[in-house]
Formats: sequence, C-alpha cells, structure tokens
Amino acid sequence: MQRPPADWQLPPGVTRALWDYAHSDDLARGYDAALQGSSLFAADIAFVRKHAGPPGWLIDLGCGTGRLLAALAGWHRVGVDLSPAMLAVARAAAPDAHLVRADLARLDALAGGYDLACCLFSTLGMVAGEANRRAVVAHAARLLRPGGVFVVHVHNYWWNLWEPAGRAWLLRDLWGGTGDRPMPAHQGVTGLALHHFTRGEAVRLLRGAGLEIIEVLPLGLGDGSRLAWPWWLGRLRAYGYLIAARRPGHD
Repeated sequence: MQRPPADWQLPPGVTRALWDYAHSDDLARGYDAALQGSSLFAADIAFVRKHAGPPGWLIDLGCGTGRLLAALAGWHRVGVDLSPAMLAVARAAAPDAHLVRADLARLDALAGGYDLACCLFSTLGMVAGEANRRAVVAHAARLLRPGGVFVVHVHNYWWNLWEPAGRAWLLRDLWGGTGDRPMPAHQGVTGLALHHFTRGEAVRLLRGAGLEIIEVLPLGLGDGSRLAWPWWLGRLRAYGYLIAARRPGHD
C-alpha cells in the first residue's frame, strides 16, 4: 500500500481531507448508489448534450466514477481524476475511455485540441484556493480547440440563506471569509470543504481564462433541477449553476 504524502507534499489545491476522500475505496464503490436519483445527474447531462455539438473529443476534469464518460459513449473520451478508487469504477463504466490520474491544477503535460471539456458536480468547488481554481479553469481553456466548449457546475454562495446552518455559516463568512463551507462527514472522511460561488464570481473566473459565456443555467433550490421563475430573486434562490463557455476562434 502506498504511503500517503506528508501535508507539504500534497498536490496544489488538495487538502488532507480531500486526499483521504479521493483514496477511499468504500466511498468510490458506493458513490453512485448514494447519489442515485439526484436530479442534478439528469440536468447536467442534458445541459452538456445541449452545448456539446457533434461527437468529437471530450475531456472530463474530475471524471469520478465515469458517469459522463458513459453517457457520451460516441465520443473520444479522456477522464482525469485524482482518485485511483474512482478511476477503477470509471474503468468499468467506460472501458474504452482513456483515464488519467492527475491533479486538476497541474495538467501541463496534457495536450489540447478537445471539442468539449467538462467539470461537473461541483468538482471545481472542491479545489482549495482561488489560485488553484484559476489554474484548473486555465487548463480547461487551454485544452479546448478554438470554438470548443467548457461546461462547469458550481454551488451558489447565496443559496445558504435558505437554511439555518447555511445562514450561520454565511454570517461568519461575510466577514473576511473564503467562501469555503465545511461539508458533513462522507463515509468517515471529515474536514472537507466546498467553495460556493456567486454567479458573478463564476462568470469572472471563466472570462478571466479568455472564455466567452454562452449560457448560465440557475438550478432549483436544493435539488439541482432547473430553477423555476429565475427572474424572481434567481441569484439568491439558485442552488447552483451550470455554465457553458466557449474558447473564442475557429479551427
């Protein structure tokens, strides 16, 4: 068994808790079953298909158990994840996809030319540190061909207004906080945090990498489906956002 790294050896954007989460065999094996029935699973695949265009080359950043890789079976697919346990499950779900174990903030060795890049299910929010999240998005933009599309999902910072624990955290975070909300324990893994984005923050992050926004889809309160009446306090009511952005230019 490989010895876990010391804290100073952890990859950029990876906390000790996230490392433990990524290396839990039990969590990986039960991941899909634990989230079965999530409306976000249907919403994000539909959103990806809407913006994907004809089959080409796809890279899924934080591919997890291979849910997207399996859904886009007609594509040439590359899945990237830090977790060897998740990649083992993904290998069974999408046996013809190419899988790469890597830290999403350090993808310099990967060549570009992809038609579609994705980072779903709040994977970007699990990357610790603003600079590291910028690095992930910069890699996504670089990996796309001109005209290629990046689809990302994030949780909404202001959604925390709608639950008591969220309001308590939000009050603390508004005074010089980071936007990183502590998460409940996941199968014995404690200490995880998830960065919550305002709509403006997420859009600025993508534009800062040179991407052009195509669509921002607000998701329903607490379930991940399309938000009803988004014109009414949508930036406060949205549970999260699915965002599609394009790398400018043409091949």
